[in-house]
Amino acid sequence: MEPDQAPAAGTCDARTPPRMSAVFEELSRNASEPITIWRVRDALGDRSLAALLAFFAAINLLPLPPGTTVVLGPPLVIIAVQMMFGHFRVWLPQPILNRSIDAGRFRQMTVKMMPRMLWLERLIRPRYWPFPSERSADRVIGAVALILGIAVTLPIPLGNWLPAFAIFLLSLALSERDGLCLIAGLVVSVAAFLVIVLVAGAAHAMYGAIFG
Repeated sequence: MEPDQAPAAGTCDARTPPRMSAVFEELSRNASEPITIWRVRDALGDRSLAALLAFFAAINLLPLPPGTTVVLGPPLVIIAVQMMFGHFRVWLPQPILNRSIDAGRFRQMTVKMMPRMLWLERLIRPRYWPFPSERSADRVIGAVALILGIAVTLPIPLGNWLPAFAIFLLSLALSERDGLCLIAGLVVSVAAFLVIVLVAGAAHAMYGAIFG
């Protein structure tokens, strides 16, 4: 399957997403029924992979019941794979698109995330972007996000939050072409991998002490 074609020169780049805070605020304000992933995707822009990546990463940053990442992690992996293959149009399986969040809970989620999101958006702007083209940026960030997305999905104690935060920073960096945010995202990615290695090592040592 060939990757979707990029927007033609001179046209509005549909991949430039609206500010995440504005999208969340509007969805929260107008929510009168459960918010489906389908509705969020349309609000963020059907062709904005970076925006959807940031959305799913942001959800995974919230305090959620154990095992939730098994459901909310796979979309990160799916979107990251599409970025790696140079796709511009977002595709998600129908079961994921049909999942919904209660309107009241969505408002609570928005209230919790909004201060941090507004703070980050004030800091992030186009600067020091190292990639010569959008496709090269998508592929590199998509590859990192794929590994992090797998880490988010796995039921690793204390191993989900940092990878989700790293993906969130990387997706914001991609949206705004911010090289400093990209560096921050990569630093958090390294920290996330170190935490996962330490947790896995401790679990292995504990298993050996008990059953060895």
